[in-house]
Amino acid sequence: MTQATWILDRHVAIEALRLFDAASAVLLPTHQNVDADGLASALAVRQALAQRKIRATVMVSDGDLPGNLRFLPGVEDVLRYGIDPMPDFDCLCLVDCADRKRLGKFYADDPSRVQGSVPIINIDHHVTNDRFGVVHMVEPTAASTAEIVTELLQIWETHLTTDIADCLLAGIYGDTLGLRTPGTTSRTMRLAADLVDAGANPTPIVDHLFRLKSKSTVCLWEHALAEVSWIGSLIWTELERSAFDHCGAETSEAEGLVNFLAGTEGSVAAAMLYGDEQGWRVSLRSLLDTVDVSVIAAAFGGGGHPRAAGCQVGPGIDERDRFLHAVAEMAEAAATAADVRV
Repeated sequence: MTQATWILDRHVAIEALRLFDAASAVLLPTHQNVDADGLASALAVRQALAQRKIRATVMVSDGDLPGNLRFLPGVEDVLRYGIDPMPDFDCLCLVDCADRKRLGKFYADDPSRVQGSVPIINIDHHVTNDRFGVVHMVEPTAASTAEIVTELLQIWETHLTTDIADCLLAGIYGDTLGLRTPGTTSRTMRLAADLVDAGANPTPIVDHLFRLKSKSTVCLWEHALAEVSWIGSLIWTELERSAFDHCGAETSEAEGLVNFLAGTEGSVAAAMLYGDEQGWRVSLRSLLDTVDVSVIAAAFGGGGHPRAAGCQVGPGIDERDRFLHAVAEMAEAAATAADVRV
């Protein structure tokens, strides 16, 4: 297990709090296809700001609030972009968002919202984050953004309520798959233990994130697994919008599939493709230390982490196939180069 090397800059943390204090209304839009870390970390920040009488609102930026995250404390106050009225705001806080374009329709409908007209506080752990914002707290070696937020709230001397602790533990568990990813450190585990001591309950978190599955999820996985294919040592599958409609499933219900595929014997990487209006949204995974999928995703305008990344590919079968062959070639080249060095 690796040791955590990052230290959150106290001066930067206090400067972020100063900007929040100066705002009359803070908006925390999530990244599109929001996951546990993205939503739970934002909710924890909102609850911490509420203790200081700072008005803050969390908004799911593509309008899709995943069913498996509706157990999170405070989720009943989350707004859905395009469905709920847009609140006024004079400060933005982007949590777990490596790229402003990942704000989905919130960005696409009006890119000027995130181009400096209001101050942005940037809290993230993606290696591909370009440090946008007036204040940025980006720690790529942190296992999750929730881990950074936990340290941030300690600097702010936030009262760690049970609700905040539950959110932070859910964020950590979500991005580490229950403290099992390579980025998990002894520091991560100690923070998780501290959150349990503060009242967080791991059982419902593990149930909702990893154990419980709806019939629609099983139906969706059936469709995806039936379409599994190989290009060299790249294993991949796809889901069109029609599969979600047939199963009555949400987009988020397919998110665990690519992790499942990445563990297939003989694969160096896995790709999950989702058909959408722009073409294909892609999730990439690899269990090999030598295959950095964030580098592969970056070649196509995406980003993420060395073991988990994503990007967008243009429409059409030909475009899809060119992309998949390129990914297979890049992943195999990385794995082969490592073998040669050994």
